[in-house]
Amino acid sequence: MPKQANKSNKQNTLSNLLKFDIIKLNPMENITKQDLENLKNELISEIKYLITNSSIHNEKKNTNWEWLRSKAVRKILEISPATLQNLRINSKIRSKKIMGSYYYNSTDLKRLFEND
Repeated sequence: MPKQANKSNKQNTLSNLLKFDIIKLNPMENITKQDLENLKNELISEIKYLITNSSIHNEKKNTNWEWLRSKAVRKILEISPATLQNLRINSKIRSKKIMGSYYYNSTDLKRLFEND
């Protein structure tokens, strides 16, 4: 149920953002560049607020990636695929093979430098 409530809050916020009061303009009244600039700034600030408070953004921000893919590990350590394979085979770093891709434990990578 909390997910539904969260979804409901997002929909309410979004619907509030999209609701525009109908303004009856006098034919003699003009919209100025400053009026449009103010509207633009208000919309941008509302969109930023929605993005920073969205659950997807917060989940990504709080995610601690303990397991890294081979390419990321090779880039961090500046090593070749063969060297990474040797580290894996010699059990210097833990790995998991998931659907054909190897994932390596980030704490083991840190330990490589502490032990030497």
